[in-house]
Amino acid sequence: MTASDNKTIPDFFDENRMDPVSVATGRPASRSAAPKPAMPKRKAGFYFSETLLDRFNRKFHQLKLDGTPIPNKSALAEMALHFALDDMDREDASQLLKRFDHPEVE
Repeated sequence: MTASDNKTIPDFFDENRMDPVSVATGRPASRSAAPKPAMPKRKAGFYFSETLLDRFNRKFHQLKLDGTPIPNKSALAEMALHFALDDMDREDASQLLKRFDHPEVE
């Protein structure tokens, strides 16, 4: 028997496998990060400035390092879009719609 015979092969379909982010950060994975029932989704293609994408990526990675139970970048983008649409539903009180009226203000 060799040393390699004693090594276990990882089960990639294991329901209880380790989360790589929690292993890297030393923080336990959040219970709320458990998979939720799948909803029908469609891929969407949009163009964004590199500055915005860099900011988005940095924010996503910072949230992960801070232990925020966000599963992936798509979830962050979907949540931000929901927030933006909810804001626009406020009509005259919408911060986003005010930006369209005054694009020079940031």
